[in-house]
Amino acid sequence: MNMARKLRLGPLPSTSSTKLTFACPASLKMDLDRYAALHAQTYGEAVDAATLIPHMLEAFMAGDRGFKRGGKAKAVATPKSG
Repeated sequence: MNMARKLRLGPLPSTSSTKLTFACPASLKMDLDRYAALHAQTYGEAVDAATLIPHMLEAFMAGDRGFKRGGKAKAVATPKSG
């Protein structure tokens, strides 16, 4: 593990997951791939951008004061049309 550099996103924990698909600009995808390469170099474990995204979002939401102040609201289901 390369300790000379410290990334905001640390080593990844093991978790269960649910699949979610989203679209992003090509420039963001390139940045995510660069981050994944740097993360792999720093922590010695190969990881791709798709694996990092949930952890990045979780860290972002954990640091969002407005979200924290709003409490843990229950998800609202939207009715399906049809």
